Amino acid sequence: MSTPPTTYFGYGSNLWKHQMVKRCPTSEYLGVARLSGYRWIINERGYANVVEMAGNKTEGETKDVVWGLVYKLQREDEQGLDKNEGVPYAYTKENLAVSYWPSQPDGAAPNITHKPVEMDMLVYIDRNKTTPDEPKEEYIYRMNMGVQDALKEGVPKEYVNDVMREFIPEEEDEEVDEETVRFAGKQAVMFEEED
Repeated sequence: MSTPPTTYFGYGSNLWKHQMVKRCPTSEYLGVARLSGYRWIINERGYANVVEMAGNKTEGETKDVVWGLVYKLQREDEQGLDKNEGVPYAYTKENLAVSYWPSQPDGAAPNITHKPVEMDMLVYIDRNKTTPDEPKEEYIYRMNMGVQDALKEGVPKEYVNDVMREFIPEEEDEEVDEETVRFAGKQAVMFEEED
């Protein structure tokens, strides 16, 4: 009996669709989603995390929502992604309620002004490392690649500017050295924790 695919919400470097193809070859991009009541940070490990906000969860607050891309994962891809995400040490897996906008049949970005579908999705989260910190150098490159893809797919620019850019500086191609690009490419395929 085959295992049904998992619907996965990616909010960090897995916004970079090229990385997802490399890590999860049979994954399928599905659309955009918003996780309310959480805040996007770079944690003390130097990588993206989502932190649950206590108390009043105001959906209008840009910083109290996390936007991400949605993928369908077959069992083998989910197992591979577990290794890349360092489950259960770096992240644990939870099913969290998100608002989801499927991509258009023609491949166009979803219209996020339309009513979303409410559903639970797999989210990788670290409930222990919740202190904001600086990103790893190679992670800045991967995140910038992911930000480009996220914006193309309809993630609001206001969210990127107000939330992600607090941690991830925008880079011009000529600012990134070849060694960083090479190491980021290696990390995109098979992540290894840096010292």
